[in-house]
Amino acid sequence: MLNEKDLQQLSERNVTESQVNQQVAQLKRGTKYVQLMRAATLGDGILRIDAAQTDRLTQAFDADKEFYQFTKFVPASGAASRMFKDLFAFADSGEETKFTDIFFAHIHSFAFFADLNEAVKKLYGADIEALLQQGRKVDIVKALLLDNGLAYGQLPKALLKFHHYPTFDRLALEEHLVEAARYATDAESVAKLHFTVSPEHENVFKQTVNVLKDSYEKKYGVHYDITYSCQKPSTDTVAIDADGNLFREGNGKILFRPGGHGALIENLNDLGEEIVFVKNIDNVVPESKAETTIIYKKVLAGLLLQLQQKTFEYLELLDEGNLTDDDLNEIIRFAKTDLMMDIPDFVNQYNSIEKVDYLYDKLNRPMRVCGMVKNEGEPGGGPFWVNDDDEVSLQIIESSQIDHKNEQQEAIFQASTHFNPVDLVCGCWNYKGEAFNLKDHVDPNTGFVSNKSKDGRELHALELPGLWNGAMADWITVFVEVPIETFNPVKTVNDLLKPMHGQ
Repeated sequence: MLNEKDLQQLSERNVTESQVNQQVAQLKRGTKYVQLMRAATLGDGILRIDAAQTDRLTQAFDADKEFYQFTKFVPASGAASRMFKDLFAFADSGEETKFTDIFFAHIHSFAFFADLNEAVKKLYGADIEALLQQGRKVDIVKALLLDNGLAYGQLPKALLKFHHYPTFDRLALEEHLVEAARYATDAESVAKLHFTVSPEHENVFKQTVNVLKDSYEKKYGVHYDITYSCQKPSTDTVAIDADGNLFREGNGKILFRPGGHGALIENLNDLGEEIVFVKNIDNVVPESKAETTIIYKKVLAGLLLQLQQKTFEYLELLDEGNLTDDDLNEIIRFAKTDLMMDIPDFVNQYNSIEKVDYLYDKLNRPMRVCGMVKNEGEPGGGPFWVNDDDEVSLQIIESSQIDHKNEQQEAIFQASTHFNPVDLVCGCWNYKGEAFNLKDHVDPNTGFVSNKSKDGRELHALELPGLWNGAMADWITVFVEVPIETFNPVKTVNDLLKPMHGQ
């Protein structure tokens, strides 16, 4: 039961009593696992683009982009603490591992080395070389991670130096500025970027961008239109305790927890932009190695614009009516072949009016073209054909959405040939030039329950449907194979030592 203080707390967060009740019910029910039919593979759910098509789509994008509004959407909230998990453990224990051996063996190769060396000298009156000779590796790590040094353990990844150039170093943020200038500009050479940030990092984020922006505008001949948003408190979720009751903090207040990156569908929806590139903050390379990334961003966008244009033409015909059987059959063929939709055989038994209504609803949805790389063992989601209440569709599915105890489902999951690198181009307007309400296309049942603890007490937490998983479950989805060179995430600090992150 909710009391008056609870209702006041909900009001302050713009959360309704109904939302809380629905979340509690979902927590008690537990994770609803998806029903995998088969992995999406080349020729069965994933397109392979050959060299000729790559050239054609790239040229088409360059020729037509002036007629569209583009935005680069970069989830960049949260501190980089997980990136330094192994170093935090080392700072606490002093116990060296293979990870720390690699880190110290190549410490001079990191783009932040010069800054770290200065921080070490300021803190300890000696440089890194001297501390290494004295065996003071823990002090070096503390200078990197803690507030009295570089504070890399508290900063967002966007504000960490990722890449070393001959005469300068670049933050992860700067590489996104470069990318945006190369493919996300409009007819007036305006490059729009939107970063989702956490409230505690918003000011330093904006200050850093303001310092950097002018020099990049001059170098690339563009004007940056950069906006920011924070995850809304209204998207935080409740938890329940071991007895199934709302988990409350020591002061009696309901505990609300961040609902995961799926909450960012609200931020994307609020933007109301036409064409949106979505890419994670840590998946960047030095500019000298970015050409493949640039090309395939244009390929994905060019394909999206091509498919969207044809879809809009068909929607206008469906809206007007008076279609022949041949017209309807051609639209069905397009939906199956080009948009990779599963159209059930029983649709062939519909009369003309029923077919028009069915196809209109199928085509009048947001569209996304998603790059997929060959699976080389990275943890995370992938492309699958999924059956949801007899509705078959292509979806990006995370491991947490699958019942791994089900041998058949586990076998399908293990048979996946491709991996989701979070490389999306999204069409967010309808054929009338109006922004879709993206919240209408979320599958709320794809959230999952995780077991956590707080203050020594067990709790069951609700994660919202992921941004590119359940939050986009009802989008028209097309998967395209892209080169592995376009996927270079930095999940740990030592990933910065990989060849693609060096000059």
